[in-house]
Amino acid sequence: MTTGNILTVNAGSSSLKFALFRVGPPLVRLASGHIERIGLSDSAMTGMDLMTGRTDHPAIRAPSHEACVAPLMEWLQPRAAGRDIQAIGHRVVHGGRRYHQPHWITADVLGALRRLSPYDPEHLPAEIGLIEVFAQRYARMPQVACFDTAFHRHMPRVACILPIPRRYEKAGVQRYGFHGLSYAYLMEELARIGGEKEATGRVILAHLGNGASLAAVRGGKSLDTSMAFTPTAGLPMSTRSGDLDPGLVSYLARTDNMTIDQFHEMVNTQSGLLGVSEISPDLRDLLACESSDPRAAEAVALFCYQTKKWIGAFAAALGGLDTLIFSGGIGERSPVARARICEGLGFLGVELDPSRNDVGDPIISAAGTAATVRVIRTDEEMQIAKSVRQLLASRAEP
Repeated sequence: MTTGNILTVNAGSSSLKFALFRVGPPLVRLASGHIERIGLSDSAMTGMDLMTGRTDHPAIRAPSHEACVAPLMEWLQPRAAGRDIQAIGHRVVHGGRRYHQPHWITADVLGALRRLSPYDPEHLPAEIGLIEVFAQRYARMPQVACFDTAFHRHMPRVACILPIPRRYEKAGVQRYGFHGLSYAYLMEELARIGGEKEATGRVILAHLGNGASLAAVRGGKSLDTSMAFTPTAGLPMSTRSGDLDPGLVSYLARTDNMTIDQFHEMVNTQSGLLGVSEISPDLRDLLACESSDPRAAEAVALFCYQTKKWIGAFAAALGGLDTLIFSGGIGERSPVARARICEGLGFLGVELDPSRNDVGDPIISAAGTAATVRVIRTDEEMQIAKSVRQLLASRAEP
């Protein structure tokens, strides 16, 4: 198939990113945008027509993710350049043990996703709701699920086991890892710009944004990752706690009468940078006031320190380090965070060139250092579109 368009949909807990691609080769991004603050009275939509360079802010009421479908498709229609949408690709956060590859969405797949919803109540219900609305309104338009857990499917068993009674593993409780679409894209880009030798070496990927995680990759395959059974694990993030002492659950239940639902809400929406700083979940805000507010300074220091610790741990798992890649909103755009994270990692061969780091060059490591440090802009939407195009080309529709 060489004509038509692909729509990609990337739903967060209260947001939605989208992009429209013309099927090539190559894939050409025609339009992209996002809807924010879904579920609140001040929802906002931004759409960018990349053919004209125009950015629009159409009025929108978005009490739910499902309510976004009609205004989204209305805005996209004139940007489709007269070509039909051949398929819709969705980022689906959790594929459980069953789904390791992009998959046409059928009634069977949708049923499996509903059963997986307790694994990730922050994302899966919204993603399922979107899929259902698209199916109702555009019944002839096939949809594809692209799973964020798939990149980590080859992790060694020892990296997947959680140290709890074995009966829970039989129920699917294990380390899965996330940000897989981003990591898959980054590894393809590394092979393209750095060559196969670098891409098959000892690589640490740092996807640092509102959600943040790291992955250890060798031979092009994930060996370990910081997120675990849910995306709340690992690094402290904008509003997520990252790893915690599990004893906190019973402690807060006894001393604060905290319920399981309240604990879940706290560690997902009230913790991380926001919880420690009591100011903002945005690292940029905290960097701007860290010199005058010790809470902001501590939040920034905690984020950088924990990221550095994970890099050290993953270098141990890999047996060394050849390439460190920064990506995500913080990783791509914060030279201060990159510098603080890399400070003291000289024993791994990591040394930054300050001038390169300040401007965000593709390679920010100093010349002659043992480890190459790169900044690569991630593109989950492009990775989804590639997967959908591959399925379309295989003529494997249900």
